[in-house]
Amino acid sequence: MSLLIANIGELFTADPENGVMFDAAIVADGDRIVWIGLNADAPPADERLDAGGRAVIPGFVDSHAHLVFAGDRHAEFAARMSGEPYTGGGIRTTVAATRMAGDEALRANAARLTEEMLRQGTTTVEIKSGYGLTVEDEARSLRIAEEFTAETTYLGAHTVPAGADSDEYTALACGAMLEACAPHAKWADVFCERGAFDGDQARAVLTASANAGLALRVHANQLTAGPGVRLAVELGAASADHCTHLTDADVDALASGDTVATLLPGAEFSTRSPYPDARRLIEAGATVALATDCNPGSSFTSSMAFCIALAVREMHMTPTEALTAATAGGAHALRRTDIGRIAVGARADLAVLDAPSHVHLAYRPGTPLVKAVVQDGTTVHLTTAR
Repeated sequence: MSLLIANIGELFTADPENGVMFDAAIVADGDRIVWIGLNADAPPADERLDAGGRAVIPGFVDSHAHLVFAGDRHAEFAARMSGEPYTGGGIRTTVAATRMAGDEALRANAARLTEEMLRQGTTTVEIKSGYGLTVEDEARSLRIAEEFTAETTYLGAHTVPAGADSDEYTALACGAMLEACAPHAKWADVFCERGAFDGDQARAVLTASANAGLALRVHANQLTAGPGVRLAVELGAASADHCTHLTDADVDALASGDTVATLLPGAEFSTRSPYPDARRLIEAGATVALATDCNPGSSFTSSMAFCIALAVREMHMTPTEALTAATAGGAHALRRTDIGRIAVGARADLAVLDAPSHVHLAYRPGTPLVKAVVQDGTTVHLTTAR
């Protein structure tokens, strides 16, 4: 089945060869884009979606999210807004709720959040474990996550459970827990941070995970400057995520390697923390991605558009840079070339904005601008009201 997306006013491709096009059209056949060009030259297709002069962008690629959990931490958020500092310790609150929840409750919550993301234009999402912290609970979290995405991440090393010895727990995360989780995961991650896992412990988890066949990503330098970023680059991780506190050596490492700096401004918004310096990374030549970090404690947002607006306002990115980071940058952070851009041969994942330009994503923050979503060549969301 083929689909023509016609009458595109502005086509933001996030693809270096195509750039931004005007008065354009796209044809998808099955799940792939097979033609891009001027609207007047568009070939016929089985179905037609009229963009009505609106802007069309690639589907967002959210490369960092924690969607398998139970419970709510609004009281913690309210306390932070009243002046209490963020320490990361609230993870254990969600761990307790997640362990008590049944599979169906966890599945229903993940389904709700992925559908919420899809309606807002996110067509690819990575989902981590990390709220179980026992062998069985981590494995079941990943079994549930893989029902919603192929981009599943083992995050058994999210924090040390209450009452556990950190070295003993690290050994578990490198051993029996990893063995149970690896069949359900594509990636492995570790929270390399003061109060979580130090550099040696993070290295052990990442090395064991790589030996088990998992690709790597790292929670790095969120709360303090530390070894996380350079460890990620050294081990060839696809991404170092957060990157809030960076030394010159960290920036140089990211600029010289293939590890993507994934920035999560929703976390800084929700914790009243300093924002990452995106401008510094971009000017150094590092590849930057944006993601939501959707989780119940430190960034409970599913909106990539909101993160784009934050990146433009608070991190000094241009609207074009921010949207590229939320699409092609996210794809790079997942080491994917078939998503995050609009090009012949890429997956037919895109969003029609109820706006004339992609700039409106930052220009009109908080406004629901997604008119339609196409995923794998099928229109999966379409609003009828303007």
